[in-house]
Formats: sequence, structure tokens, C-alpha cells
Amino acid sequence: MNFRPCIDIHNGRVKQIVGGSLSQDSSNIIENFVSDEDASFYAELFKKDKLFGGHIIMLGPNNQEQALKALKSYPNGMQIGGGITSQNAAFFLEMGASHVVVTSYIFKDGRIDFNNLEQLVSEVGKERLVLDLSCKKKDGNYYVMTDRWQKFTDFKVNKENLKFLSGYCDEFLVHAVDVEGKRNGIQMDLVELLGYDCGITVTYAGGINSIDDIDIINDLGQNRVNFTVGSALDIFGGNLRYTDIVEYCRSKEG
Repeated sequence: MNFRPCIDIHNGRVKQIVGGSLSQDSSNIIENFVSDEDASFYAELFKKDKLFGGHIIMLGPNNQEQALKALKSYPNGMQIGGGITSQNAAFFLEMGASHVVVTSYIFKDGRIDFNNLEQLVSEVGKERLVLDLSCKKKDGNYYVMTDRWQKFTDFKVNKENLKFLSGYCDEFLVHAVDVEGKRNGIQMDLVELLGYDCGITVTYAGGINSIDDIDIINDLGQNRVNFTVGSALDIFGGNLRYTDIVEYCRSKEG
């Protein structure tokens, strides 16, 4: 289990947003934090602390300049997502991303688009691809969400589908949409599901507010599930000390 940090960029600023509020109507967006620092500040921090495999997410247009600054500050240390397609994926890898993170290009019109998936794998290779399976619960099952997490697909996040998609990518990134950005606890049944040994790296994000939450992820995820903390961190305006998380993970490694 490793700490995978994040840099979310919205309208050219590093922010922490309640993910489910990110609709086309900007008046509904709930911002937990807006940073006075640029993206490179955080990338340099993560590089200094040797935190590999975090992700930079471009939330809409006008965010590429900041994203590229972060990649330049920590080349091959972070992944990038947000509007990635087979046409631009190679560009971001050339600019320093370790992987590209993709959702909507693969999950189109409510279902998985295998032509786009295979085209992307052909373009960058499965070893440079992360599939974002951020999901929401409906009728007792988790389904991948698209279009700013506003639309359900028909793709269930379950053991069978995790195993199947693991043949197309290097990692999964999974935000628990219902709790993401709310800092009031994790979705334990989702973490337990992600602890299934699907053969590749899995990172969970959503609701983490304490070291106890991270301990639960470690236990339920059978030490297989990495984690992301955003709004709860003091570097993003929260109460959970970033340095405590770094030291916690180092102690687990020790």
C-alpha cells in the first residue's frame, strides 16, 4: 500500500472540489480549497518526498499550462488525466507523464468502446495506461461514471470486470464518487472489492479523513490497494498533516 498524491487543476488553479458537484453549471461547484501555489509547487514537494505514481487531473479546459509545469517539475513521476485521447496521449507522455489516465474516451455513450481502448493501447502501450474506473453505487452494484461523474455507464466494477480490463492497462484509479471530497469516511465495501487480486496496481480515492481510514484501507484491501488523499490534507486546506501520511507510509515499508 502506497500513498499516491494528487494535483487537481480547474480553471487554471490547483483546487480541491467535491467531485460530484463538477457539472457544466459552474454555479453548483463546491470548492473545498483553491491554492495560491501553482501545480509545480506540489509536484516538487511530491518529488522531494519520493512519492511516485500520483496523478494530475485537468478538470475541464484551460488547465494544460499548469499540468505541463507539474510534469516538468517531476518528470516520469506523475500520471496525467482529463481529456486524454489516442490523439494527445503520446504528447503528454513525451512531456513527462509516466502514464495517461483515461475514462470518457474509453467509456462512451454509457458503454465501453473497445475500438477506442484498443487504439489507445496501440498508441501508448498498456504499460503506460491507467483506466479510471471512478464509480457510484446503484441497485447494490458499482458502475463507472463519466461526463464529470454525472452519467452512469452500464459497466459494473466487479471482480470479473477488473480481471478482464487488467489485460488492457497497467493500473486502475478508482474514485468513490459518492464520498469523494466530502472528508467523512471511505466506502468500505468498494475498498474490499478493490482488494481482489486482479493482477495490476489499484488506487482508491474518496472520503479519507484520518489515519484510521488508511488503516481500514490497508486491512480491507489486503495491503494491495494504494490510496489518494486530497481535501483532508493540510496542504489542501484540511486537518490531516501531509507529513504524517508520508511518515505513516514509510513506517509501513520499514
